[in-house]
Parts: sequence; structure tokens; C-alpha cells
Amino acid sequence: MQEWYRSRSLYEAVIKLIQAGNYDEAINMAGAIPDKVVRSKAMSRIALELARKGGDYRDALELAIKSALDIETEAESTKALMSLAFEFLNMGDTDEALKIAEYMRDLSNKSKIQAEVAMVLARSGRISEAMKLIDGIIDEDVKTWAMSRLASQL
Repeated sequence: MQEWYRSRSLYEAVIKLIQAGNYDEAINMAGAIPDKVVRSKAMSRIALELARKGGDYRDALELAIKSALDIETEAESTKALMSLAFEFLNMGDTDEALKIAEYMRDLSNKSKIQAEVAMVLARSGRISEAMKLIDGIIDEDVKTWAMSRLASQL
């Protein structure tokens, strides 16, 4: 239980460092968080804030992905990666969302990210890219859903 309290305290400190714009120190502190799920959340938050502010977030994103992959349970790891991918997708960065999805071992959830990216591409008029992405989706149920949704948007 002490590990969790220590992790939460360090996470709160990371948030304050991010708010102050001290990203390097935030990364160092996040790396010291003992709970892997909380560490992943902190690293993701740093990468996302850097990306939102137009900073160089690549190294922070690599650390966020590595932290998510370090989580022992696949469900928690997938959840962390999905959350990160959806955040980038919500910022309009479809390329990063797809790159993050490539690290996912859960094919169904990876397919869901790809389908959502395809919908964003289609809404922006990039229909052929959306179709190509949908064609590459491995999960047949998700592929069918995405194709149906794409057809209804046209």
C-alpha cells in the first residue's frame, strides 16, 4: 500500500512540474514512480502535454510507450496504450495513433484504434487512405463494423 501512496505523491509532483513547464524534471521524477500503471500514466501525460504545446515529444512518447509495455497485465498495458492512442487521435494526430497501436498485442483493440483512425481520415476526405487502412484490419468483426460505418458516412 505504501508503494501506491508513494506513486500517487510522485504523480502529483510530476503534474506540477508539467504545469511549470519543467518537462525534463517531470520525466526524471516519473521514472522513479514505483507503480508501473501510475508511471505509465505520468509518462503519457508528459508526452501529451509536450505534443499539445508543440514541443519535441518524441522521446517522451517513447518512454510512455515503454512504460505501458512494462505493465505486467496485458489488459492494463492495452488500456494504457489505447488511452494514449486515443489522446493523439483526439488531437488530430492519426499517424501517432497508428504508431502507438502497432505496439498493442491485443489484436481486437489494435483493430479498434485502426478503425477509429480510418473514420477520422474519411471525415477529412481521405477516403482511399481510410479504405486501405480498413482493408488491413485483422479483426474481421471490427473490419466489418468499420466498413459499414464508412459506407454510412459517404
